[in-house]
Amino acid sequence: MFIEDCFNLGYIAKLHGFKGEVSLFLDVTDLTNYQDLKLIYLELNDQLIPFPIEQIKFMPKGLATIRLKGIDTEAKAKELVKKRAYLPLEMLPELGGTEFYDHEILQFVVMDEKEGRLGVVEQVIDLPSNPLLQIMDGEKEILVPLIPGLVSRVNRKDKILEINSPEGLIELYR
Repeated sequence: MFIEDCFNLGYIAKLHGFKGEVSLFLDVTDLTNYQDLKLIYLELNDQLIPFPIEQIKFMPKGLATIRLKGIDTEAKAKELVKKRAYLPLEMLPELGGTEFYDHEILQFVVMDEKEGRLGVVEQVIDLPSNPLLQIMDGEKEILVPLIPGLVSRVNRKDKILEINSPEGLIELYR
């Protein structure tokens, strides 16, 4: 399994007890999509290593207590703390309408309702206070906050992201 064929599910946040259980932070919108999780991939030494899940118990705030096959001591579990967890891309729930995954819209052309073509999505900068769309128009960078109501249409077929930017924002960059 290669990292480019996967999405980041979250990371091992901390130990849970002394018998090898760990707390997995799931960076997902809906935990119920992962209730039947049987396997995760952890990034160890720049490789994705599969770990079968023997037991999973969901907790508040996006955490799950998990027991992984072969991890039965505190020492083994400590080696996994802060390691990123991945799943294959095909396990991502399909989104529709104006919802999208950050990785999904990379290289989409951004069209603003007022200003027309703005450029191409370079990345989504995931800031805790508010994520930003980084749009590149040649060498020029445009940062647009991903506020509710910003995206008016996601055209996956033609790779176009239609937005309605806040009044005056685009003029600041032009």
